[in-house]
This record gives sequence, C-alpha cells and structure tokens, in this order.
Amino acid sequence: MPRKKPFSVKQKKKQLQDKRERKRGLQDGLRSSSNSRSGSRERREEQTDTSDGEAVTHHIRRLNQQPSQGLGPRGYDPNRYRLHFERDSREEVERRKRAAREQVLQPVSAEVLELDIREVYQPGSVLDFPRRPPWSYEMSKEQLMSQEERSFQEYLGKIHGAYSSEKLSYFEHNLETWRQLWRVLEMSDIVLLITDIRHPVVNFPPALYEYVTGELGLSLVLVLNKVDLAPPALVVAWKHYFHQHYPQLHVVLFTSFPRDPRTPQDPSSVLKKSRRRGRGWTRALGPEQLLRACEAITVGKVDLSSWREKIARDVAGATWGNGSGEEEDEEDGPAVLVEQQTDSAMEPTGPTRERYKDGVVTIGCVGFPNVGKSSLINGLVGRKVVSVSRTPGHTRYFQTYFLTPSVKLCDCPGLIFPSLLPRQLQVLAGIYPIAQIQEPYTAVGYLASRIPVQALLHLRHPETEDPSMEHPWCAWDICEAWAEKRGYKTAKAARNDVYRAANSLLRLAVDGRLSLCFHPPGYSEQKGTWESHPETTELVVLQGRVGPAGDEEEEEEEELSSSCEEEGEEDRDADEEGEGDEDTPTSAPGSSLAGRNPYALLGEDEC
Repeated sequence: MPRKKPFSVKQKKKQLQDKRERKRGLQDGLRSSSNSRSGSRERREEQTDTSDGEAVTHHIRRLNQQPSQGLGPRGYDPNRYRLHFERDSREEVERRKRAAREQVLQPVSAEVLELDIREVYQPGSVLDFPRRPPWSYEMSKEQLMSQEERSFQEYLGKIHGAYSSEKLSYFEHNLETWRQLWRVLEMSDIVLLITDIRHPVVNFPPALYEYVTGELGLSLVLVLNKVDLAPPALVVAWKHYFHQHYPQLHVVLFTSFPRDPRTPQDPSSVLKKSRRRGRGWTRALGPEQLLRACEAITVGKVDLSSWREKIARDVAGATWGNGSGEEEDEEDGPAVLVEQQTDSAMEPTGPTRERYKDGVVTIGCVGFPNVGKSSLINGLVGRKVVSVSRTPGHTRYFQTYFLTPSVKLCDCPGLIFPSLLPRQLQVLAGIYPIAQIQEPYTAVGYLASRIPVQALLHLRHPETEDPSMEHPWCAWDICEAWAEKRGYKTAKAARNDVYRAANSLLRLAVDGRLSLCFHPPGYSEQKGTWESHPETTELVVLQGRVGPAGDEEEEEEEELSSSCEEEGEEDRDADEEGEGDEDTPTSAPGSSLAGRNPYALLGEDEC
C-alpha cells in the first residue's frame, strides 16, 4: 500500500473551497465575485481571465457574479450580461493607495469643473462604439455570431492599440451587452439618450449621436435626467450647450422626484434624506416635454392622444391623492404589458424595417448605468413597473413596455462607451459597482478636492486633538475621520475601517447627497447671465408647481446601515434596495447621531 502524502490544513481548505465553487456552477475558477474581504484580497491577485475572444489578451475583470446551478431554462445563463471591465494591474492599485496616503488635497478652481466633450471623447478618433457587421438572411446563427465576435475583437484591438490603459476609462468589454444595444437601436423609431445632469458630457458619446442621426436616420432625444440634483441655472446652461453643438437634438428636462428649488436647504444635512409618500412616481417632471418632442418628430404619423390623456389622468391623480402611502396606490391603474427579451438580441432582424408599424411608436431608452433609465420609465408609467437599483448592470437585458396602445418603451441595459475620462470620475458617476472597487480612496480624494467634504460632514482630522487647528488632509485622512465619526471598525483589531468609510462616502456622492456637478465650458464667466435667464425662472416655477407639497415630504435621519453599506448586500433587487429607501423609514425624525449608541448604527445584518 503506497504511503499517504502529507496534506496540510491550507490544502484541505482550498479543496473545500473548490468543491463549493463546483457546486455553485462557477465557470471561471475564481472565488465568487466575492463581496467579502477575503475575496477582495484574492481579486488583487493577477488573473488571466479574458473576454469572449482569444485575440485580445488584456486582463478583464468580470463583475456582478450571480450564483447559479448551471444553465437555467432554455439555456439561459444569469452571468451572460455581466459587466466586463479592464482589470487594474496590481502595481497600479498599490500606487494609487500610496498616493491616497501621501498626496495632500488642494481645492481646485471653478474652471477645473468645466468639461468639454471634445476632450472627453475626441470625436473622429478610435473612441467609437462597436457596430453590428453586415449580415444576410442566408447566414446561419453560428456564422453571424462568429462574424460579430471577430469584428468586436478588431474593435477592441484598435482602441487598446491607440491608447494605453492609464489613459483609457473603464468601458464595456462584453459583446453580449453590446448586442442588446444593437437590437434596441434596430427596433426603435425614436431613441432617448438619458444622461445625468450632474455630468451630462460623461454620458453623451458623440459617436452614438452621429450613428443614430446619420446612418440610421432616426431622431435622438437627449434627456437631462435628475434635474432636481443641480441648480436650475446650470440645467439651463447645459441645455443650451447641447443645442449649440448638436442642433439635431431634442433636449428634454426630466426628474422622477421633483422638488421646489426655492425651498431653503441646509447643505450640511447630507445624512438627511427626503421620504416621499403616496403617489411619488406620478409627480415626475418631464413627461409633458417628452410628449411634445415625440409629437414634433412623428408629425401626426402616430396618434399620441392616448398618451396625452394618460398624463392628464396622472396629474389629476397626483392632485387628489391623499398621500397615505399605502401599497394599493401602486397597484391601481391600467395594466402595463411587459415583455422580457432575453434572447432576441441574437435573432436577425431586417436591416430596414417599417417605421411606426401598426400605428405604434417604439421609443428606445439607452444610456450609461445609473443615469435613471428605469426610473424614467417608472415616471412615465406613473408607478413602479421596472426594477431599479443603484448597482450598475442591474438591468441585464432589454425589455419592452406598452405605455399606451400606441406607445411602446424599450429599456436597454446600461453601456459604458470608451473615453478618456479619469476612472475616479467614473466611480463617482456610479458607472463602476462601488462594492467591488479594489481601491476607492483616490475617488474620495477626487471628490474632496472639488467639494468641501470635510466641512459638509463636520469631520475632525484624525491626527489633531484641537478642532480649531488647520491640518493638511489627504484622501486616507478623510476616510479615517469618517470611519471614526460613523463608528466603522474592523472585526478583529477594532481599527477604523477606512475601506468601508470610503465606500460610504462614494455612495453619498452617487446618491446626490454629496452633489458634485460639472459645468459646461465658460459657465464660470457667464454664471450671472444663466442665473437671470428667463428659462431658469421658468424651471424654478415649474419645479415648485410639480414638486411635493409640504405635508407630503418629511426629512429623516439616514443611518447608512448595512442595506447600503455592506458589500454583500449590493446586488439585491431594487425592491429591497432602491425602492425601500423611498418608502421605509430607517430612524425617527429629528434623531441625532451624537446622542446615540454608536453600536446602534449597525443593522441587524451586520451583527
């Protein structure tokens, strides 16, 4: 009998981990896209995971891993539409960590906040998006997919050959997700490009504008969403900027949760979150403008009277609504037909199609992650019909919804186009899943050098005992001071958990409670002109008329519990995450953190 070889405890542990991974049906041999700290350490190791083709050898990191027991019904893979980003090298992550500890933060001038779209996307360069290669009905499905994969690998090769990884932003390397965009553009009569008003240049790729208005010959409507998070003068300035540079655009202002900008607000109350009761979705600002834009585009070819009648009913319902906040308010109303198109992106459709077929206009909603595409659809419908989440990549495949018998909406998954943006800005824009960031500290430093985070959060420098003394701050100091203020401690040594604190600060920025807004070129010099512009006054009056009444909104202290802090909870459905934040109070009004047991800040999930 052969002698047994020694088997260490470490080997046994690895054997059990591999066994669990095989049971979960993982394909890539990695730990589950782990939200645990041990998983974070493993993610920092060099892996050789690549995209679908073999021609591109760049390291790819696949995010938002979903547990599965193999392929589901009809061969559906829940990880088919995962986010695929280029992996940061180990040396680059360590270099940024050192910079976060050593680099002293200096406030930047107002001119630095001005973004020019030509510097971000460089129109005419290889910073394009992949186009669907020509095909015919004589081609088989396998031939079509093989041709698309070869074309996609050539597209990636051109970009990585022209720019180094340090200059490029994060952008989508998953061909499956791009196929969803192709399908939505092919079936749409009108394309809505949704952008976040805080940084619309980030979400507006000129290549998509040229393709939609030029090659496809479709009308493009630019939706400046979340206008309640920016000053009205800045909203009007961005609107005129896009009108001037892209004359074929139809620009619409939109927000699902309007508020009266004339109401004085304390800029330091970032932990206070407004709780809206009752018919929140029916108070959306912008459906009327969007209807007028679609009427101007269709020019009577489609009967949109049913849409106008629906808007009138929603306004009347919001007027007489009692604000009771009962769930039955969300369920009342006509049914909305929902179609989930999981595999339709693979099926060939005619290169040319009939416009406004059967008297129905199809409106495709495209844009980057976290710009509010699903929330816009909920605002148009008047109640929640689409699951929403702050997690990028939550919408994994396009779905269609009949707003009225003659209006069909199509929700496309969020797509990140290649650009030359700093990756820290992409993180603050909500493009990268915060729970899976390897190094969040430089993004915090990027934020703190542009808005006074220390003053807004009343932070005390960790190395000084006298609050009145001035002390230079670095990104690590801000995270450590926030961890001390919130009581974030590591499990074993009870040290300040700076990683969790950094994630918390980034979530405040993505949610808009630490609002970082960028400006169009020349805004600083013409700020007074935009503030006195007639459209600015009109927007203020409109938001005040549509916004919630005083008895329908209340301010409550936000506890930032495990539901929005813990990495393991990030991938939950919006029923628990995004929507729960609007309806479920987390603490009593008027409560203060100072007089509370710091351990009470932890939710039950963290104990």
